[in-house]
Amino acid sequence: MRWEALFEDMEAQLAAARGAELRADVAELTRAERATVHLVDRVRSAVGGPVTLRLAAGEPVRGVVLDAAPQWVLLDAGGVRRALVPTGAVVAVGGLPAHAAPPAGTVERRLGLGHALRALARDRVVVRVRLASGDVAGRVERVGADHVDLVEDGARAAVRTCWSVPFAAVLVVASG
Repeated sequence: MRWEALFEDMEAQLAAARGAELRADVAELTRAERATVHLVDRVRSAVGGPVTLRLAAGEPVRGVVLDAAPQWVLLDAGGVRRALVPTGAVVAVGGLPAHAAPPAGTVERRLGLGHALRALARDRVVVRVRLASGDVAGRVERVGADHVDLVEDGARAAVRTCWSVPFAAVLVVASG
């Protein structure tokens, strides 16, 4: 009888050790997987949900995530208002789910801020660009490799100013 009890005890200890090892392996794999997740992938997983973006300067931007790419996030800021926010201007995001979307594909990774701004130029949309130094309003006239040209939407053509704004200075591009 004592031998049976001894072997049962050894089997129970072995099973407990295997269970502990499995739990440790799962925890380590989970941490390793989380270490590969990019913030924008978590933002992409929030499409259709509300978030708050805290920016490097100025007021936070709140809205429902419509789309996101590695270089920008597009929010529905209420009504017809849209906010295009460069990810480089974001210092914190509130309201994200714990899970992440799969990493962006090759094409999606190439959709930079310039692509989004060129769509606004094509549609002749009047926008307000928030900078740390203040706002610039106008139509997107041209989009370069690293800057956007905005022409003020003034009443008289002779007094319209064209502002060339580096992408790095843009906090938010708002329309509507």
